[in-house]
Amino acid sequence: MFSNKRYSMGIMRSVMSLLFCVQVGLAFSVAGQENTCDANGSVYYVGEWYFLDSDHCTQCECTTEGSSCARTECTSLPAACIHVSHYPTDCCPRCEKIGCEYRGEVYELEQHFQPNECEQCTCDSDGIARCLVADCAPPPCVNPVYTNGKCCPECPEGPNCYVDSTRSHVIPGGEPVWVDSCTKCRCHDSGDAGYWEGNRLATCARVRNCTPEEASQNN
Repeated sequence: MFSNKRYSMGIMRSVMSLLFCVQVGLAFSVAGQENTCDANGSVYYVGEWYFLDSDHCTQCECTTEGSSCARTECTSLPAACIHVSHYPTDCCPRCEKIGCEYRGEVYELEQHFQPNECEQCTCDSDGIARCLVADCAPPPCVNPVYTNGKCCPECPEGPNCYVDSTRSHVIPGGEPVWVDSCTKCRCHDSGDAGYWEGNRLATCARVRNCTPEEASQNN
């Protein structure tokens, strides 16, 4: 009985030794067949990721068929970026400082600026340019002039208006003006109600039963 037991245990030890040798042999076999990738002066194993030293925008994966690479496309920087840095180890440039973009121009945060004569703007801390636009009153003349450096138009000849809707005759504002021997006209001025509310025509009065020819003969 004991001899049979010793015989069985001997067989079991032989089988276990054989299995151990097979497992070790398999491990060495797999390791010997494992693929690698050579890049950047280094060896990478299957499944490892790495960036190329020659191009930090290209990332590769070591696969059983070799290196599989793809290039990263950089997104465009904000239009209001006023300080750009490009570090050697980075693929894409960085925007280090953002300001305000307004009509194609970039301004720093908290900067006050005047894009034209009629606007006063500030680049707020949230990166938005906020502007105040001057509200010009209607000029008291029909031939205003815009001057460089000034927002609102001016009337170098003073207040005036058209005599009638033909807009062929302009008279100065203030005192009534005889436009012919029978017709007296007056421009609206600042003392009139509804001053310059879209009405640029004079108020005229004609002498009754008068024609310019008769008036000139009588005079």
